[in-house]
Amino acid sequence: MNTPHTRTPQEVFADHGRRLGTGDLDLISENYTEDAVFLTPEGVLTGRAGVREGIGRLLADLPDAEWQLTPQFAGDVLFLRWAAAGSAHEVTDGVDTFVFRDGLISAQTVRYTLSTRTK
Repeated sequence: MNTPHTRTPQEVFADHGRRLGTGDLDLISENYTEDAVFLTPEGVLTGRAGVREGIGRLLADLPDAEWQLTPQFAGDVLFLRWAAAGSAHEVTDGVDTFVFRDGLISAQTVRYTLSTRTK
């Protein structure tokens, strides 16, 4: 296993996906730097506590969702388009940006529109 400092952005993102699937916010936040920033249209959350809050909100909006991800990597940056469908709600326009540093996520932007599932 690579140490955090030697993981590629692709490896970090793959691990991030596995951790998201657990719903364990502490485990998820360990993939972020101590000084991470998590930016949403509602404001900026900071540190691992901010990551736990932001990810917690996303997972609460879309419990047990099925996700469709379209990642595009460029060096230490990831542009991610995504869609997700839960039992009651769905997102068709999700867009995140990740910035990686030293084998961890140092910044993430999150933007999506939550709507009532139609299918």
